[in-house]
Amino acid sequence: MVRRRLRFIVRKLIAAVFVLLIIGAITFLVFRHFNKPIPTPLGWRANVTTIAGDGSPRGLSDPFAVAVAKDGTIYFTDAGEHNRILKLTTEGTLTTLAGNKEGFSDGAGEAASFNSPSGLVIDNDQNLFIADTGNNRIRKVTTAGQVTTLAGDGTAGYRDGPAAQAQFNGPIGVALDPRGNVYVADSYNDRIRMITADGQVTSFAGEGGPGYADGDRSTAMFDTPCGIVTSSDGSLIVADTGNDRLRRITTGGTVTTFAVTLAQDDYLSRPFGLALSHDKYLYVTELNRPRILQIAPDGTARPIAVDAGVRLKQAAGIALGPHSNRPAELYVADSGNYLLRKLDQTSGTSVATVNDPLPKLTKETLNQQSLIWPIDPQEKPHEVVATIGEVRGSFDSDDSRHHLHSGLDVFGGYGETVRAVRSEKVTNPLANWAFGSINEGVRVGVVSYIHIHVGRDKDAKMFDDPRFIPVKDAENRLTRVRIKRGSRFRPGDAIGTVNRMYHVHLNIGPPGGEINPLFLAPVGFNDSIAPTIEKDGIQLFDSAGARLTQKNGDRLVVSGQARIVVDAFDRTNSNAQRRRLGLYKLGYQVLKIDGTPATGFEQPRINLVFDRLPPDRQATKVVYAAESGITVYGSKTTRFLYEVTNTVRDGRAVTGIWDASELEKGDYVLRIIAADFSGNEAVEGRDVPITVR
Repeated sequence: MVRRRLRFIVRKLIAAVFVLLIIGAITFLVFRHFNKPIPTPLGWRANVTTIAGDGSPRGLSDPFAVAVAKDGTIYFTDAGEHNRILKLTTEGTLTTLAGNKEGFSDGAGEAASFNSPSGLVIDNDQNLFIADTGNNRIRKVTTAGQVTTLAGDGTAGYRDGPAAQAQFNGPIGVALDPRGNVYVADSYNDRIRMITADGQVTSFAGEGGPGYADGDRSTAMFDTPCGIVTSSDGSLIVADTGNDRLRRITTGGTVTTFAVTLAQDDYLSRPFGLALSHDKYLYVTELNRPRILQIAPDGTARPIAVDAGVRLKQAAGIALGPHSNRPAELYVADSGNYLLRKLDQTSGTSVATVNDPLPKLTKETLNQQSLIWPIDPQEKPHEVVATIGEVRGSFDSDDSRHHLHSGLDVFGGYGETVRAVRSEKVTNPLANWAFGSINEGVRVGVVSYIHIHVGRDKDAKMFDDPRFIPVKDAENRLTRVRIKRGSRFRPGDAIGTVNRMYHVHLNIGPPGGEINPLFLAPVGFNDSIAPTIEKDGIQLFDSAGARLTQKNGDRLVVSGQARIVVDAFDRTNSNAQRRRLGLYKLGYQVLKIDGTPATGFEQPRINLVFDRLPPDRQATKVVYAAESGITVYGSKTTRFLYEVTNTVRDGRAVTGIWDASELEKGDYVLRIIAADFSGNEAVEGRDVPITVR
């Protein structure tokens, strides 16, 4: 009896185990099926959403790199004035994990401090490894926010050996391999370094010193490498930012240039952030391009398609979503917009137009109630020789409307010292450009200083200032000047000297997101002179482009659709008499004979407002009619021929027309509103008597 019961129980147990095995097998197969990685599509379209930041530097000062944990938690660095590591949960809760002030200290949470934290990478236990650029160290942060120093003694230099004694020079990128080794893009040593799991720092690749050469790891050369990612085959891919190239380092130490096939006349420009999919599709951000490239394993590259109007600005770090069994998903530190963005694959094929907000740069968000001048004396006004929105281009070319002037020009004699106007830090790893040319300049935070000798005097002698690092060739000739990310400049610090353009050009805001510098109230700036409308300066054209000339007595006859072009300029109190400046806003209004507004014109139509510029260079031809141009690029007289029926304001440019048929037939006055930033309006020559037929 007992034996029969035991046999029965055993049979039941065997049956139960068998059933469990079947259930387990089915569960495994189902799990495997639904979690099978999805092949990455080439050339997918993305929906772009903002997941952190309000578009102002008060919200996120310098979002720079991003990493995503397996559970979907997002971590990212926010440098600039904040110097912190942020955590964004899957529920959308944003908190500070560590840091919140500039400096160096280990510790827990906000008791720790960083100086311009840049790249970061996450391990399987959700520990973060961070390139603390300004402190020349690699830091580790646990899930609890405990910060320790992994490697680096804090001195900007180059030394291998035990982690605590090793030296780095402005490291920016970090990556991990499965064995726990940390790879570092040691940017200003132009090397790739490795921190082994047992705490030794070695040079993995790069001879040192900026240059370009493939080959063995000890003789290969890089120029300011910034981004780095590990591949499943053990190789490394490096964003060789200064060389405008991607490089590959094999496990055997051979360095080659990553072949990228772009459209004709297209090229990589300052590649920076890297993310690699499970099937080896590479995503790349470019500091000088408002796009994200997707590169297939065969090197074919395509920009990720986004809706028209989405404006990435200096996208830096990039990371893939944690789930390979879902449609493509990217997270991007949109540093020039002060935002963290999400790009997720959409099934749509049509291109929508969205009104992507521009960076919020105001006196309040910049904590800047007035702006000192870049030339001595900084607290007294200087001559403004150009304003934002002016046409630029050569009269000698086929079309003199090449681009819109993006800032404020302040007159200065050759060799005069150019000084910082704000306290802020260098954010771009390659902050200066065009060495030795008239367009040489540098961007420090939100301010760019252009047409200067960066870091040197009029005789090309370097300033005695460690923030400016000379780079020389084999013959000891100066070939460029380096300024490291994280370098801080304070008001009055020397930036450079005026070159042969005889003025300093100031831009306020990231490229493509500049604001009018006059918003920041330059100290003592005074303009009480009304703009001038030139004689015969109001011209009307029909839809075919022919000028309207028919008269009804002394009245211009207008019928149907018309373009209005206004020839006008401005001066300020401190300008030379010959100087012609652009206006701040222009528009038009139609009045009845008694001076009251005509129906539909109760308010003037102010279409042109130079608060900030559209990013599209073609906007120049939306603002200005043909024959516009400026004498600095030719020998003719400066002319600003404004297309006042078109709209350019708030970073947008739209063509338009005035349809006179909206008015009852009869006699009217067409009044032009032409105003400068101080509110002065042109009075003389602003009215044109018209007859609408």
